[in-house]
Amino acid sequence: MTFLPRTSPRISPRASIAAVLSALALSACSTLPDAAPRAAPEPATLKIVGLNDFHGNIEPIRRPINVTDNAGETRQVHAAGAAYLASAVRKYREGGDYSLVIAAGDLIGGSPLASSIFLDEPAIGAMNRIGLDFNAVGNHEFDRGWRELKRIQNGGCEKTGLREPCQVENPYPGAEFRFLASNVIMPDGTTLFPSYGVRRFGEGAAELAVGVIGLTLKDTPTLVTPSGVAGLTFADEAASINAVVPELVKQDVDLIVVSIHQGLYTEVGYNDKSCGGVSGPLIDILKQVDPRVDVVISGHTHRAYVCDFSAIDPQREFLVTSAGYGGSMLTDITLTVDPVSGTVLSKSADNIVVQIAGEDDAADASLEIFQADTEVAAYVAQYVAASSAAAQRPVGKIPAPADDPGPSTEETALGNLIADAQLFGTLDAGAQIAFMNNSGIRTGLRPTDDGTITFGDIYTVQPFGNTLVTKSFTGAQLLALLEQQFDDQGFVQTFSASQGFTMSWDMSRPMGSRVVSAMLNGAPIDPAATYRITMNSFLAAGGDSFTVFEEGTDVVNGPVDLDVMQAYLAQQEVTPLPAIGRMQDITPGS
Repeated sequence: MTFLPRTSPRISPRASIAAVLSALALSACSTLPDAAPRAAPEPATLKIVGLNDFHGNIEPIRRPINVTDNAGETRQVHAAGAAYLASAVRKYREGGDYSLVIAAGDLIGGSPLASSIFLDEPAIGAMNRIGLDFNAVGNHEFDRGWRELKRIQNGGCEKTGLREPCQVENPYPGAEFRFLASNVIMPDGTTLFPSYGVRRFGEGAAELAVGVIGLTLKDTPTLVTPSGVAGLTFADEAASINAVVPELVKQDVDLIVVSIHQGLYTEVGYNDKSCGGVSGPLIDILKQVDPRVDVVISGHTHRAYVCDFSAIDPQREFLVTSAGYGGSMLTDITLTVDPVSGTVLSKSADNIVVQIAGEDDAADASLEIFQADTEVAAYVAQYVAASSAAAQRPVGKIPAPADDPGPSTEETALGNLIADAQLFGTLDAGAQIAFMNNSGIRTGLRPTDDGTITFGDIYTVQPFGNTLVTKSFTGAQLLALLEQQFDDQGFVQTFSASQGFTMSWDMSRPMGSRVVSAMLNGAPIDPAATYRITMNSFLAAGGDSFTVFEEGTDVVNGPVDLDVMQAYLAQQEVTPLPAIGRMQDITPGS
């Protein structure tokens, strides 16, 4: 889909200088001999490949992804993998005069084992080879703390956490592209990474200058372990963008691209340009953004869309795009620009599915099929081989698949299984209840035909390497904690709870009184009693806005969550999946 030119061109200093020189030339016409007029520069075409939420998926995604087309038909295709994404990026950055590859955050973090076990060094190495130019930091870039993120950018083997860096590449060389973080402020007032980058193409009057602003959502501190962002300030998104735009204009840029790790939800196909059913926190941000922005590449929601924001706010004529999850898509963006005046003559965008042929299924003939880039495939293979021994080690059996996590308030057998394992693993610390945050469950468990699950399977479910923490809380504190599931801080999210604990809630009741019942082993929670509660280290530090977790006393720091899961699964030849019914929504009409 092609959009009309902006209604008012950006007048650049270069254009003003050209006008002055033209006037001087005209004033001298009576004394100078005739000369052939100099041709004005031709319009320039810029190709941008937009990416987001790669999450270290250096291998193809194990399960088929759902693709909903513009007619509303949903089908499943095999997609993603760095080697296939590299081929797709190479194709779609061609066809213009110039090109850029820009990502909107979460390149790393929440990753499958082959990348995560190596601190996501291979995800960065793959992006170096794909040719990424800029990446806006996302919340998952901070999963291992901002100091480790600095190492990921700059390279080296400094150990900043539990895992050893540089296990395959020694030394790890760092990112060849630039992280951007215009709203992440250090204690000294500087930004953690540059606020923006400028890329210039061509020269003289034909030069095309592109400014790229990068930032994450301001709520990042509520989504990561607080110690990992201690000392940092996450500023308002719109204000941070608008503070940079005048600086870019002073630098005579022709195009301004915003890459932001925040997103939209839509109810239409991945290439339906109608913005149908659009919702999400990014809307209110963009309604405040300087209208001189030309394109917004977004992420975080894992949705795929192309939206002309002028349909929502006629004063803001920028495109807003997102390419789903895990490298399963890319966004092909094309802009044609008059390099002298800075006028955008046309702009268009389409999402492209990075389809590969499945091992057992025929590819969808209506979509492109991409072959693996041999260099990137060889690079990924060395990391997959290095991780294979750990990934393929059996750790237990379950009788049936445990479904993917659904909405954050949906109780699942897998969530209950994790909570049961965490209670089991901390009984010696006096634990009576274990709570697991549903947002920390990354995927389902899919056993082999005989029910076997591997370390790689459970690692993919919980890739963060959290330790378990047991604390004492009064019953009053516990009830306050349960109410935090439904308050206005962060998003509504219920816990997965261990066996013996039950709770019901009613969202039609006033905030602060939405928990209808909370019981342990059939007895109501006593506000005056003391309870020993286990949670992961992310929650223990107040993650996901559950600040009451920080109030606990008599703290016992326990084992790593995956070690506990392995021990729990080893108790029985086949571990049954727990029934649901522990956490019940009794809101009328629910």
